[in-house]
Amino acid sequence: MGPRMTRPAPKSFHVKSFGCQMNAYDGARMAELLEAQGLTAADSPEAAELIVLNTCHIREKAAEKVYSDIGRIVKRAEGGKPMIAVAGCVAQAEGAEIPHRAPAVDIVVGPQAYHNLPQLVADAAAGKRALDTDMPAASKFDVLPKRRRQGPSAFLTVQEGCDKFCTYCVVPYTRGAEISRPWRAIVDEAKALVDAGAREITLLGQNVNAWSGEDEKGRAQGLDGLIRELDTLPGLDRIRYTTSHPNDMSDGLIAAHGDVAKLMPFLHLPVQAGSDRILKAMNRSHDVASYLRLIERVRAVRPDIAVSGDFIVGFPGETEADFEETLAVVRQVEHAFAFSFKYSPRPGTPAATMAEQIDPDVMDDRLQRLQALLNEQQHGFNLATVGKRCEVLIERDGKRPGQRIGKSPWLQSVIVEDGPAIGELVTVYIVAAGPNSINAVIAERQAA
Repeated sequence: MGPRMTRPAPKSFHVKSFGCQMNAYDGARMAELLEAQGLTAADSPEAAELIVLNTCHIREKAAEKVYSDIGRIVKRAEGGKPMIAVAGCVAQAEGAEIPHRAPAVDIVVGPQAYHNLPQLVADAAAGKRALDTDMPAASKFDVLPKRRRQGPSAFLTVQEGCDKFCTYCVVPYTRGAEISRPWRAIVDEAKALVDAGAREITLLGQNVNAWSGEDEKGRAQGLDGLIRELDTLPGLDRIRYTTSHPNDMSDGLIAAHGDVAKLMPFLHLPVQAGSDRILKAMNRSHDVASYLRLIERVRAVRPDIAVSGDFIVGFPGETEADFEETLAVVRQVEHAFAFSFKYSPRPGTPAATMAEQIDPDVMDDRLQRLQALLNEQQHGFNLATVGKRCEVLIERDGKRPGQRIGKSPWLQSVIVEDGPAIGELVTVYIVAAGPNSINAVIAERQAA
């Protein structure tokens, strides 16, 4: 990234985040950083003088999609190109290659360095090189501003990075080693989020249940201890966590699902495949039997829990028999919903150079069959909740006047009529269910 012409510092910004909830959290934190520097958030990229593309590297051809997005921004620009920053995991993976391929990019910043974004913006305005993909030992969280006004549901990152090295995954290379944030920092941020209006907090991590630390009395704690501490926060009504690894599903965390009322009956626990042979090739460190035992144990303490997962089809060497084993696991677990993807090679990962790469047409066929089963299960789960009474946290407006949308305890999207206020926790009866959402009528309300 060579020298550039100086330019006025941007006065407005727009952050566009792709991918996982951790990216959504990072995007919100970058917005808070920029607002703390006096910049104003713009409603659209077209209205912004600085555009931050907060990228994800999990999906297929992620880098190519970023370059396409940059091209569209430049093409739409009127009255001068906005300052463009590429952040997130694609920035970490591609580094200096990004401005080489896309000279319109002014800033490149990785997910462990975005706390330096204000300085990078100033450097770019001054015509200096603005690239930072370091993974410093010092926590970026220590220099981020305090949390600002929140909606009723908020994300809180407690753990980052991954030491699992699944053979298909780039996260260890783009997010770094597993790091747990300190107990006190997490509790303080949770309190700030509640003070700012959050009634539900979702704890985030690449392997969130690998979180570990010491409480204020010096006692060793796992994620279950942190959840129990947050359970005591006045004004916090709901706790969730994602994404989990089966290897880190502790006895204490399983027990918490049975006796912490604020911990919602929802578990996202990816198995990825139903064949032990493929799981070993993926370096997943669990087998099908151990995974199914975990699901049984959680359901024993919380029978109504909604189970979600991730699946990859077409991993190198996957046979039709292997795939049928995946379908068998899906039938046995019965998911409330799940994410499913075709395998796609990531440069630098062991799986990318494995023999027996699967034909794309075969992958397409398997994915369609898997998704048909998962969609059937999701619809079935939704239908099974019809007639139930539950609480819904209202999060946003619906399409029609007086219509609101919120989340059930099982993370379903719930459409509620009669105009409850955003932030209300209302008791409803579920009256109808479709494949992707459910309809409910209000029984009682609890004011925020």
